[in-house]
Amino acid sequence: QVQLVESGGGLVQPGGSLRLSCVASGSIFRVYNMGWYRQAPGKERELVAAITSGGITNYADSVKGRFTISRDNAKNTVYLQMNSLKFEDTAVYYCNAKRVLVLSEDYWGQGTQVTVDS
Repeated sequence: QVQLVESGGGLVQPGGSLRLSCVASGSIFRVYNMGWYRQAPGKERELVAAITSGGITNYADSVKGRFTISRDNAKNTVYLQMNSLKFEDTAVYYCNAKRVLVLSEDYWGQGTQVTVDS
């Protein structure tokens, strides 16, 4: 089993920046595709950004050009750099790990709150 621990959330003003971190343990990190999801009050959880085990990234249209996902396999860590934050970015952000070619290995962190407010 993989355990995921997120950190880096907090309160930030519009236009500000935050960097979220997710540390994984319990398996070989490099064989997992990683992603950041978010869930705002009253809304469904949505994919924000993802990075494959091979380093291929994709982003939700709403965050393209503002957010950057990256991973450091040596540290078993995935990051989400969030710039130019907007009110609508307010949500709980969750880290996700999916084992390549193994559908049953799908893990979630507990989430970290990001609040964008003046």
